[in-house]
Amino acid sequence: MKLFKEFKEFAVKGNMMDMAIGIIIGAAFNKVIDVLVKQVMLPPLSLLTDGVNFQNKKIILKEVVTNADGSILTDEVAIGYGALAEAFLDFFIIGLTVFIVVKFMNRLKKKAQDTNDATVVTPKDIELLDKLTRLMEEQNALLKSK
Repeated sequence: MKLFKEFKEFAVKGNMMDMAIGIIIGAAFNKVIDVLVKQVMLPPLSLLTDGVNFQNKKIILKEVVTNADGSILTDEVAIGYGALAEAFLDFFIIGLTVFIVVKFMNRLKKKAQDTNDATVVTPKDIELLDKLTRLMEEQNALLKSK
């Protein structure tokens, strides 16, 4: 019963919901990036490289061995460097996108924390801290003048 109570506290705090939302958005984001790389970025890159499909690029270490009727006796052994290049491109695009999103969010956060900026609503805790800081500055100025 204690385990159930701890789980309930964990779920109610919002940690579990935050994690679930992050995982769902991450999965959807992965699909978007996958399409962006494979359908938008790689075709022009393939066109620039004279129609080379990067996903099929590989270094063959051992050819496939087949018998006379065409059935495979041993599979091909190959290093798929094209898939690696595509994975690096995926990683670069994801990293760049996350960087841009975080930079945008930080700019909004910084704007929201500026109490003098009337274009964005400042959170109540920031407003309160700003008022306390101003009152303390006024009090210090009065004490210095005495």
